[in-house]
Amino acid sequence: MTEKADSKGIEDVPRAVSRRNFIKGVITSGVAVSSASYLFRASSLLQGQQLAAGVGERLITLNVNGQQRRVDVMKQETLASTLRYKLGLTGTKLGCDRAECGSCTVLIDDIPHYSCSVLTHTVRGRKILTIEGLASDDGTLHPVQQGVIDEQGFQCAFCMSGFIMTTVGYLKTNPNPTRKELAQGISGCLCRCQDYDKILTSLMRGAENMRRSILG
Repeated sequence: MTEKADSKGIEDVPRAVSRRNFIKGVITSGVAVSSASYLFRASSLLQGQQLAAGVGERLITLNVNGQQRRVDVMKQETLASTLRYKLGLTGTKLGCDRAECGSCTVLIDDIPHYSCSVLTHTVRGRKILTIEGLASDDGTLHPVQQGVIDEQGFQCAFCMSGFIMTTVGYLKTNPNPTRKELAQGISGCLCRCQDYDKILTSLMRGAENMRRSILG
């Protein structure tokens, strides 16, 4: 009687509940739990990052191209990033992003600086000049900019703003340089196209333009 009952009980078990289907069910439920756990951790991490990002932000005022600009910056944010991505001054290029190529050069209190290695919050109260601020209000190009156009000094021109800003800063200390002196003065800038002779010719033309503009 017992054997029949046991046999009947076995027959009553649905075929769907096989060993294989049982294992599949365990695996599926395990994946669901793991996925939910991962999503929870990812969500918590993302929220933590956003919170951390907000903690270090501060609203500061920068003097850029003669204008007072209010901007939120992080403590570790570079001036190059602020100029390009928050103030829209994309003439400042990011090349190496480690103070080697000079493409991001701007003037800070008339002195050339690699803006990729300057923290934005450290230049509050100082005068920042970018390539966009060189031309006069009526649209007249700066003498160095005009010299570059006259001599067609660059090929791709990615590095052009860095060379121009460096030259403008250098000419403030030596307005009448020899070709060798100017080459030394702009040696912190690199050109991908490596057309240095033509670049130097155009910048010497810019220096000449500046002297003429001063003499009237």
